[in-house]
Amino acid sequence: MKIKSTIWLLSLLLLACNKQNKDDSESIDTTIVNDTVQITKSIAPEEEMVTASSNERFRQVTVEKVGENKFRLQGQAQVWEANISWVIEDGHNELKSGFTTTDAGAPEWGNFDFTIDIEKKDNYSTLILILFEESAEDGSRKHELPIPLN
Repeated sequence: MKIKSTIWLLSLLLLACNKQNKDDSESIDTTIVNDTVQITKSIAPEEEMVTASSNERFRQVTVEKVGENKFRLQGQAQVWEANISWVIEDGHNELKSGFTTTDAGAPEWGNFDFTIDIEKKDNYSTLILILFEESAEDGSRKHELPIPLN
């Protein structure tokens, strides 16, 4: 009988300790002006979500904004002679272009990590970074991966 009472008391204590008080986690400020009620609720900032882009030659490509006009790109590529070409467009014009290399050439997947500095010409435009492999035969773009820069 004593053991059952002890077990029951311990389980009751554990349940009481694990109960959370939801009212303490949110602060709500209410103001009444004339016939309008204004409720101000503090909201914790959302963490920036990082999404990875991929296609048949690029995988796990992430973009991180590290400055007002600076972006860091990381990922893996399976490209000929480990060369990645890139261009940044605003929907109308090619603003900047360049290349980088991975730490391994095809058929292996090589890692890359580089930073780009780019400034918008127009505030309302969206910058698009396009990663691609340049064709060894004719220099054309192969396996393009467009990534919006926000």
